[in-house]
Amino acid sequence: MDQNQLRALFEQVREGALDIDSALTRMRHMPFEDLGFAKVDHHRELRHGMPEVILAKGKTPQQVAAIAGRLLENSNNVLITRADRECAAEVERQCPGGEYFPLSGTLRFWRDRTIHGKGTIAVVCAGTSDIFVAEEAQVTAETMGNEVDTVHDIGVAGIHRLMHNRERLMRARVIVVCAGMEGALPSAVGGLVSCPVIAVPTSVGYGASFNGLAALLGMLNSCASNVTVVNIDNGFGAGYVASLINRL
Repeated sequence: MDQNQLRALFEQVREGALDIDSALTRMRHMPFEDLGFAKVDHHRELRHGMPEVILAKGKTPQQVAAIAGRLLENSNNVLITRADRECAAEVERQCPGGEYFPLSGTLRFWRDRTIHGKGTIAVVCAGTSDIFVAEEAQVTAETMGNEVDTVHDIGVAGIHRLMHNRERLMRARVIVVCAGMEGALPSAVGGLVSCPVIAVPTSVGYGASFNGLAALLGMLNSCASNVTVVNIDNGFGAGYVASLINRL
């Protein structure tokens, strides 16, 4: 939205030709900013509660840095996912103040740390090898304004580790569970708690895991009714949806 469009909209409200709710609805769908190689949506925060998230994979470091710079002119918080070290270095060179998580390839600018969630989001992973996905979910949920409790390495191969953390999980309002191999952990967690469980299959496992497909199919067939599933390694999607649930 440019200044002329915004001014015209405010004039309509002042003159009574447009009510405030209608103006807000129109602002949510105003034009984006065209950078040539990208069309930056500055109004996504109005619609979704969080600015546009940059997927770095497939973009050059310079493109990611340019998009991040434009977003940071209008938003306090910006999240970049799947960024390698070269990309992160270029973004931080052009836009100082970021925080990089090399394990998950996540880079965030977290200026506004206001808590918007009504409870705690628990992010759980079955094994240490799954932490790279869990970290993406954690960083996403935190950046969206949530208290996050992380519990790592409590897979069903040592079920006593899960039971040891039962009360901790029962305090959560939403739980994200990341697991590879056969993907059994979300069903076990779902059977212990009454809140929504978002299952994230990871690409961790041996040959017959088919890079997470076995875990995905296992989670889709969960007998726990409170379990829903996102795509393989999609920690970002799980953290995002968990945040939306936690705001309701």
